[in-house]
Amino acid sequence: MDYVDYLKNEHAAHMAMFNALEPLFPMISAVGIKMQECIKNGGKILIMGNGGSAADSQHIAAEIVGRFKKERKGMPAIALTTDTSIITSVGNDYGYDYIFARQIEALCRPEDLVIGITTSGNSANVVSAMQAAKEIGATTIGLTGGSGGKLNSICDFNLVMPSSVTARIQEAHIFVGHSLCEILES
Repeated sequence: MDYVDYLKNEHAAHMAMFNALEPLFPMISAVGIKMQECIKNGGKILIMGNGGSAADSQHIAAEIVGRFKKERKGMPAIALTTDTSIITSVGNDYGYDYIFARQIEALCRPEDLVIGITTSGNSANVVSAMQAAKEIGATTIGLTGGSGGKLNSICDFNLVMPSSVTARIQEAHIFVGHSLCEILES
């Protein structure tokens, strides 16, 4: 079977979505500046998501703690997706919808910045955590797609990727994550 036409169509859809990102550039820049301010003010960056978005959370946290392009001191970032003991105990005792909110309650302070990654903007556990972060007074950032979902009304900034296709949204999320890391390092 020949997949060349399939690949051409996927590539065209990818490029069309990336070309539609330009209106988000001012907001992405503003979020990057908020991340700089967070670190300068002694805060940390907390990141969460489910499935592929969990992997993206870990990827972005690694770039912040380790390095993206520049040799520098490590900066504080935590992916809330990595501690299986916390995730499974909170999931068991309180329910899966609270696996991130409980961590936000324990770890988040007003000087922190919280990033919730969800392609729909409606993942219940991310929404609960973002509400908890808002109550604490942290800066809240959504990385979403489609309509932006429930995070539109919760987040200080909701970066809504211009697609409703999960794969395209995730591709854009990692571009935005890398862009934010580059702004943070500058």
